Amino acid sequence: MCTLEKRGNLFILTFTGEDQHRFNPNLIGSLLSLLSQVKAEATRGSALITQAQGKFFSNGFDLDWAQAAGSEQGAAERLHHMVALFKPVTAALLSLPMPTVAAITGHAAAAGFVLALSHDYLIMRKDRGVLYMSEVDIALTIPDYFNALFREKIGDASVRRDLLLRGLKMKGDEAEKRGVVEAAYGGESEVREASVRLAENLGKRKWNGEVYAEIRKGLYPQLSAILGLTHKAYTIARL
Repeated sequence: MCTLEKRGNLFILTFTGEDQHRFNPNLIGSLLSLLSQVKAEATRGSALITQAQGKFFSNGFDLDWAQAAGSEQGAAERLHHMVALFKPVTAALLSLPMPTVAAITGHAAAAGFVLALSHDYLIMRKDRGVLYMSEVDIALTIPDYFNALFREKIGDASVRRDLLLRGLKMKGDEAEKRGVVEAAYGGESEVREASVRLAENLGKRKWNGEVYAEIRKGLYPQLSAILGLTHKAYTIARL
């Protein structure tokens, strides 16, 4: 389950409960609905923080739901269905007219890592939690938009190799050192406080949201193309 709180100019999207926040059609639908609400209510100075309760930011797709189909073919079809449903989540974050911050206070694996990386800024804790792309370890290929996201968001090819081909479980210190996250802090409260501080400082700039989103899409052209997002090459907006 996820909830949305408005705190001044900040939108706080929270995965609630102590479970692994695995993405199934219900949770993906709720997430998309809240992101649509954020976009509809956006004003100059808005910013989004995505966070989670418990030990996990998100542990990716709900493989138990996929396997409950009762056959190998049925499980594969359900997995492909979740991959397709999740694509608009990445698109929504890439086109959101405001800065976005992922406050990662627990493990972010597979699609959970992808969700975090779809934000503009990632803040992580040092003492608990890893970033992990499990696909190579569980014999799943990686969707094209996942690959494009990693290719354009993480410039260091050796980091991409370690995450995608080695299945490295990257802790906060290493993620900060290798440029995957903006910063890593000692505990949960420090991560939440730093995320709010960053989001508030970004919001104070009161950028034009439409222009901000267009610049972001232009920054990641291959990902935008795969997601079906159009990009206006040049836009003049009122300040």
